[in-house]
Parts: sequence; structure tokens; C-alpha cells
Amino acid sequence: MITIYHNPRCSKSRSALERAQQFAAHHAIPLEIVDYQKTPPTPAQLRALHQSLQSEGSVTVRDMVRDGEEAYSQLQLDHADDDALFAAIAAHPILLQRPIVSFKGRGIVARPPELVDRVLIA
Repeated sequence: MITIYHNPRCSKSRSALERAQQFAAHHAIPLEIVDYQKTPPTPAQLRALHQSLQSEGSVTVRDMVRDGEEAYSQLQLDHADDDALFAAIAAHPILLQRPIVSFKGRGIVARPPELVDRVLIA
């Protein structure tokens, strides 16, 4: 199954979703679309997602965080450790970088959206 952590209001996320949908349809693979703001991932789910992101090289937890969001500065996350960042994303899902696509244990932050092909094709 392909999973995409998606924000329908984000053009990059919509573009990555379109690529994932085309691949899923062409290969008859189920696609799970997670609107992470409506269904926030738990810290445990975020840890698993972070682990899948390692397939494309070293990705820090901080790479999963949108540090330009107001919640980031309000929560004073500049020096937060990984556990605090996972908890902050779970409590404030707007902080999750988007889109994130995972498939067969591999994952990628698809910014730009074309990066989704790395985990779908490989």
C-alpha cells in the first residue's frame, strides 16, 4: 500500500498525490490518503514514518517539521529534542512537513513533488 500524508490545501501535496494516484492505478496498488490535520499521527506513528524516511538518506526529525509555522515559534521548538518534536507534531499537525509518501517501507518528503517517484519506482 502507498500512503501519503496529505494537505489538500497545499499545491505541492496535491501534485504529489496526483503522481501517487497515477502510479497506484497503473499498478493496481491500494492508496491510503491521510489528511494528517484531520487525523493526526501519534508520536509512535511519527517515529515509524521517520524510520521510513531513512531509506533516502539521513533525515532528521527536524526535517519533518515545518519551522515557519506560527505554532513552531509559539512552542519554542528551536532547541527541542526528537521526542518533543514528535509530541509537538502530534498535538499540532500543521507542523508536519508535507507531503510525505511511503511505500514498501521507504518514505520521502516529496518537496518537490517529483521526489515521490524515488520511492514509487525503486
